[in-house]
Amino acid sequence: MSAPTTPAPHPTTHRTMTMVAAINDALDVALGADNTVHIFGEDVGVMGGVFRATDGLQAKYGEARVFDTPLAEAGIVGMGIGMGLAGLKPIAEIQFAGFLYPALDQILSHLGRFRHRTRSRYHLPMVIRAPYGGGVHTPEQHADSPEAILAHTPGVKVVIPSTPTDAKGLLLSAINDPDPVFFFEPIKLYRSTKEDVPVGDYRIPIGKARLVTQGDDVTVICYGGMVEVAQKAAAAAQAAGIGVEVIDLRTLVPMDTDTVLASVAKTGRAVIVTEAPRTAGFHSEIAAVIAEEAIEHLRAPIVRVTGYDAPYPPFTAVEDVYRPNPVRVAKAIRQVMNY
Repeated sequence: MSAPTTPAPHPTTHRTMTMVAAINDALDVALGADNTVHIFGEDVGVMGGVFRATDGLQAKYGEARVFDTPLAEAGIVGMGIGMGLAGLKPIAEIQFAGFLYPALDQILSHLGRFRHRTRSRYHLPMVIRAPYGGGVHTPEQHADSPEAILAHTPGVKVVIPSTPTDAKGLLLSAINDPDPVFFFEPIKLYRSTKEDVPVGDYRIPIGKARLVTQGDDVTVICYGGMVEVAQKAAAAAQAAGIGVEVIDLRTLVPMDTDTVLASVAKTGRAVIVTEAPRTAGFHSEIAAVIAEEAIEHLRAPIVRVTGYDAPYPPFTAVEDVYRPNPVRVAKAIRQVMNY
């Protein structure tokens, strides 16, 4: 896999955007800057996507560059692989991350293998976008968190932003990366947060975590939709005199282990928060890295706050029990502090 993308110069002007607006802006910038960029997926053209992430782009750039596909995830990913090998920059939208499963043959057998398969004679610059995660009471398979499956696939990168600024900057880096990138977007945060986002070609390097809050007592590691949950728990802990350092990974593959290990070495305690099922989730990989490389610094066992080993509950209020919340994270913080 290639080195992290070098960031472009930061623009000086900003505009207030939600996350979905920042994603739309990034796609607009990419389409305008490079004629090889193409966007396709279910309902992304005329309709502008179910969450309107591609709203207005077909009208601006034409049906040849922003177009709808049949409901066929394997076909969407397979077509993108062919486009990338032919020299284009395909951006495929999978309507929900839980719809990716029919495309696993293309992903596991082909997508991440071409650089290795051709001994770097070919690379495959493809982005696969998908909304993921819960918090908005969706139907079954609309709130899955399958990032661990993808992180386990050699040759691909996995990026999950948690803010509008990160969504834009990381997406533009992903589009300009020579390797395949999965770009998961937390549904819960699409329109629930706004901030001033740089206008123009703004990029954030892939593979660099973000320090959300600083503290000396506990490290809380999270990403995507769990960042706001961790921030609320950290604020409650801070009021009780506990200093919590919240790290937003932003990129799962490649993971910024240096930032994680430096924080754990300082605090001596680690809590990992994800909304994916517990067994073999990416939280387990984070825990293993800490155990292997920072065990001499630990003052308490590593604690994971996760979803459960059951399908994500559709529609009902049971979702609020399944999905980690600030209370569960706060309890984990107290657990490691009281060890």
